[in-house]
Amino acid sequence: MTPALVFKAGSGKCPVEDLQIMTENEREADRAPVDDVGAWGESLDHLLECKTGQLVFEDFLRTEYSEENLLFWLACEDYRKITSKTKMTVAAKRIYTEFVQVDAPRQINIDCVTREEISENISEPAPNCFDGAQRLIYALMENDCYPRFLKSDMYQALLEQAEQP
Repeated sequence: MTPALVFKAGSGKCPVEDLQIMTENEREADRAPVDDVGAWGESLDHLLECKTGQLVFEDFLRTEYSEENLLFWLACEDYRKITSKTKMTVAAKRIYTEFVQVDAPRQINIDCVTREEISENISEPAPNCFDGAQRLIYALMENDCYPRFLKSDMYQALLEQAEQP
């Protein structure tokens, strides 16, 4: 099922005209402006700056069984904003358990050295304890998943609908 853009009034996190995207799992995303759908093709950063872009990209990654990459990257972005040491420790352990440890339910594809560094530091996590892994996952998405997303029927259909008057 191809996601459909639907005009909807209101203001979302992205600027310009509002659109709403229904993805194949029929979850409503934040509103995405026409201009942003085109901007998603300019860089992975543009795509990830828009909440709707994140959700559409996640749905695409799910079709490739690799949504854990984006989910980990987003978890790291949220983790970086935590200021409380207690909350940081809880969040770090959750990220580690869900994405980093061997046989994690959503295990990310990182090298053993990076995985071991995180494992050694998880008991006293620092604000930057996932930075290396996050950079690796970003590069993986940018060089592997993102180019396929741009060529996908999902993105092409959204782009075509967004360009219609």
